[in-house]
Amino acid sequence: MENKLNTTYIIVDGYVEMTKYRYLYFVIMFTAYILIICSNSTIVYLIWIHQNLHEPMYIFIAALLINAVLFSTVIYPKLFIDFLSEKQIISYSACLFQYFMFYSLGGSEFLLLAAMAYDRYVSICKPLQYPTIMRRTTVRMFLVLAWLVPACQVAVPAVLNADKTLCNFTLKGIICNSTFYKLHCVTSIVLNIYGLVVFANIVIFPVLFILFTYIRIFIISYRSCREVRKKAAQTCLPHLLVLINFSCSSAYDVLLLRMETDFPKTVRFIMTLQMILYHPLFNPIIYGLKMKEIYKHLKSLFCPGKII
Repeated sequence: MENKLNTTYIIVDGYVEMTKYRYLYFVIMFTAYILIICSNSTIVYLIWIHQNLHEPMYIFIAALLINAVLFSTVIYPKLFIDFLSEKQIISYSACLFQYFMFYSLGGSEFLLLAAMAYDRYVSICKPLQYPTIMRRTTVRMFLVLAWLVPACQVAVPAVLNADKTLCNFTLKGIICNSTFYKLHCVTSIVLNIYGLVVFANIVIFPVLFILFTYIRIFIISYRSCREVRKKAAQTCLPHLLVLINFSCSSAYDVLLLRMETDFPKTVRFIMTLQMILYHPLFNPIIYGLKMKEIYKHLKSLFCPGKII
């Protein structure tokens, strides 16, 4: 294999008994992808068409669901090709692109959750100042930063790794995530340090900020009347469940895959599927069932004859 960006191909070695079950995997994953697109798009559509859902909280939810659709669209088409192919390979340039999109959209997820936490904090802890603070321009700024900041930061290692010399041409996984670095002959200390800084910026700091805001919300809610506690529980619980779910999935990718331990192929396969399958389906279910206003519109859409 020539070590040039456009001609180098990497063997994807993360599938289990692909020859025997590949068509079954294809049907299952294609069905899952359709469910992800339909479930997330349905809630985004409801938020779009209903005026009473044009509030910052629901706009951030819509952005989060759009993020899940983009994330799935980056991952699933390549999986479909692998399931239908005798040999699973990916070009180095395509691997770089998938790596870039995987982590930039993953970082956006945490920043969007941080923006949602701030919105809930202002709404519950500073209700009189809410219209002044959470204006349309503020919401737009949060959305732009949530997508732009991770993309710019992840673009740096993606560009710098484009000309890296490869000594390993077997990717131990089904997507180009943190295992991507094990393909290189030499590990860059500078890029590793930069990666830790990016990880802190788009994961650690947002999570700490979210925890801080929710602690403040729970303290103030506990001291307030029953109505405030009910509002806090109804609007904050879904966000916390989504945060916990996504954080657990991210922990596997960021921490476990960077260890030198060679995990069995079956474990890697199941854990990666959990990350790309469970989370994009988890979000619309949680927000569709736990957010009262969204649930009402879902019932109206699918059960139009019932009075809500």
